[in-house]
Amino acid sequence: MRLRSAVAVASGALMLVLAVPGSASAATGQFRYSYKTADGYEAVGFFNNPESGRCIDIQRAGSDGTSAAYAPKNLTDSTATVFLEAGCMGDVFYSLRPGAGASERLLVRSVVFS
Repeated sequence: MRLRSAVAVASGALMLVLAVPGSASAATGQFRYSYKTADGYEAVGFFNNPESGRCIDIQRAGSDGTSAAYAPKNLTDSTATVFLEAGCMGDVFYSLRPGAGASERLLVRSVVFS
């Protein structure tokens, strides 16, 4: 009887694990960047636990066609590849390992996490 109960419990647990959908892969931590507001003030933006493998356009960066975000800091546990162009396009990009940051000279408009 005990063996049959143990098998039933194990089977039920396995069915539950298979039925629960997996969560999307995400980088754990925060990605920060600086940008200038429309009034010329410096501000800081960030993403918490960003989704991995999906291009993220940095809002407020380059919306006027001239400015971009700058000084990115990758405080996540994944590598962040930042791009000068929106849509993670173009041949101007830079990889930031987990915990790394870049100077104000690095301009960014989009980012993707590994």
